[in-house]
Amino acid sequence: MTALPTEAFADLTQIQSVAVDPAGDRVAFTAHEFDADEDDRVASLFVAPTDGARDPHRLTRVDGASAPTWGPDGDRLAFIAAREKDVDRRVGRDDADENGESADETDEADESSDGAAGDEEPTPQVWLFDLALGGDARQVTDFEEGAAEFDWSPDGDRLVVAARDPTDAERRYLDGRTDGEPVETERLQHKLDGVGYTDSVTTYLHVVDVDTGDADRLDDAYGGGAYQDLSGMEPAWGDSGRIAFTSCRADDPDDTLVRDVFTIAPDGTGLRQLTDSDRSANSPAWSPSGDRLAFAAGDPENWCVPTQVYVYDGGDYGSVTAAFDRTLARGAAPQWADEETLYALFADEARTRLCRVDADGGVTRVFEAQGDDRAMAAFDYHDDRCAFVFSHPSDGRDVYAVDADHVDVADGGATGTGDAAAASDAGDEPSSLTRLSAVNDDLIDQYSMPAVRRVEWESDGHDISGVVYHDPDVDLEAGDHPLVVAIHGGPLSYDEPVFSFDHAALTSRGYVVLRPNYRGGSSYGRDFAEALRGKWGTHEVTDITNGVESLTDRGWVDDDRVFGYGFSYGGIAQGFLVTQEPDLFTAAAPEHGIYDLRSAYGTDDSHIWMENEYGLPWENPDAIDASSAITDAGAIETPLLVTAGTEDWRCPPGQSEQLYVAAKKQGVDARLVLYEGEHHNIGTPDRAIHRLDELFAWYDRHDPAVDNPDATDPHGRKSGE
Repeated sequence: MTALPTEAFADLTQIQSVAVDPAGDRVAFTAHEFDADEDDRVASLFVAPTDGARDPHRLTRVDGASAPTWGPDGDRLAFIAAREKDVDRRVGRDDADENGESADETDEADESSDGAAGDEEPTPQVWLFDLALGGDARQVTDFEEGAAEFDWSPDGDRLVVAARDPTDAERRYLDGRTDGEPVETERLQHKLDGVGYTDSVTTYLHVVDVDTGDADRLDDAYGGGAYQDLSGMEPAWGDSGRIAFTSCRADDPDDTLVRDVFTIAPDGTGLRQLTDSDRSANSPAWSPSGDRLAFAAGDPENWCVPTQVYVYDGGDYGSVTAAFDRTLARGAAPQWADEETLYALFADEARTRLCRVDADGGVTRVFEAQGDDRAMAAFDYHDDRCAFVFSHPSDGRDVYAVDADHVDVADGGATGTGDAAAASDAGDEPSSLTRLSAVNDDLIDQYSMPAVRRVEWESDGHDISGVVYHDPDVDLEAGDHPLVVAIHGGPLSYDEPVFSFDHAALTSRGYVVLRPNYRGGSSYGRDFAEALRGKWGTHEVTDITNGVESLTDRGWVDDDRVFGYGFSYGGIAQGFLVTQEPDLFTAAAPEHGIYDLRSAYGTDDSHIWMENEYGLPWENPDAIDASSAITDAGAIETPLLVTAGTEDWRCPPGQSEQLYVAAKKQGVDARLVLYEGEHHNIGTPDRAIHRLDELFAWYDRHDPAVDNPDATDPHGRKSGE
């Protein structure tokens, strides 16, 4: 067993989005790589043939890239990046250009023209590769506040681009904020995680000429809503010639999750609202003819109601997946195959599952070859060829392609009753299934990667599932292994077998990892999700506790060596577990959680979610207190490693400080780690490595099987120093 060193995290590559070209011959994808010198992650853009004839070709090396989108001709690839010209990488230039200017002089002019002069950071803009002509990408847009999203026109000569457009007064305020002047706001949604303090600047759609960069603002196509800066307007330009987008036009858009679908002509005329302000709509997608429009939508007041696929056709719209009691997978969007058929990823029995959707209603599970031991993390479809990202615990997370007719194989038949088909092992892989990348093979070949199995246990009369990871050299039946209970966030989420650096780092050190799919999560239908609505700290405590007992009863793990970690709701759940089940964990690590719902209200960015689930703190204090672990903090005995980001507005750092002080005040061994400037994540490789080092040191410090009398922290300091 070769332990995966934490510093190897800096060598990890994480594939994100995929986009198939219109002919189905090539796939573009982005991959996050780490720049060790700058301690930062950079998203690079690659292109690979879908037949696997050659390895992926790197298109970008610096400055990052996102949202790769093919032009309708298939030879041009646009993307968003905040790029600076890298003179060291520019080749083929003479010392003087044809006008006699020196290279230094032209470099200075270039920097001035692209907004990268002086100390100013470049703003995200749309850039374009012409793959037929070759050469580097050229900048298409030049918005002062940057470009947020875009789509191509059907003829490929224009783009529709979403960009903020401040008034003169707003510009002065933004400049003042840059110079450290006070935050001034009258918005109810005054902050957003990852964005910071919000302002009143409006985002508009603009039509941009691809050749000249000239932009025309569409005055009636503007965004709005509490989470506009996170959700975006999602512009989509259809073959009908109209542009679809989402926005909130409510009287108080900061006090609702309603989001409507609109369409507008490219000259800014003829605005139409297609939906009736009864849904939280997103991801509009035109059918190939442009006659129908699909979109995803959820209930704006109850997020336990499955997010469904809707189709607008002939002046009316309705859900075409309502009878399928499963929610769209997080971030999933419907994609048209033809005028009658769509595909989408659904959360289905602890599995991200590809399904075929009939545009007139009905869902069919397809692609049996996915199997039960790997997740589908992204999907794109074009011209009878599909690309997707598979995530497998031991094989990595990589891009694959397959012929569409090999995808469209039913597994479990048509649905509509809400009954889920049982997960099955992978069937025979179709002959056209082609792996296009192997971005982490060096890590996978050098270090031990986990084996995985699915497990079930009974809890309060319910069958609860989970995923168990362990090193392949570990014999589970031999018992006495240390257990780490890794709890997913949400709570509306789920766990399935995936490739994870955390999992490999743990299992290669001998830990068994349990990821429980407790009640309150998604993928098992509305009733399963709604069990925890307004009742935090109840069913998930029971289900997780029974899951640990199930593994100890099987003789797989030592119940004196049980550890916890989890982020967001995974941290929240640990707060409940250590106050209600103080003997469960040997040591716990609640990360970026909430432990006092009253004081979270108004200091986080989630006041709408809180009101929808619990009501207002002054109207329903008893239920809110009952779902706050801090009210039972006197029962804490478990050693706690508590972590937070100092700019986390989803789960503010003060919440973690409350839990830490409550434990410390009672003499419980506790440690607080705050990541300066981080929001609701851990962003840099150095901090990701630091987090893992902290976890392992904390577990070792409290593991009765580890001889560690000095109880030092990861940096060699003794406890209490």
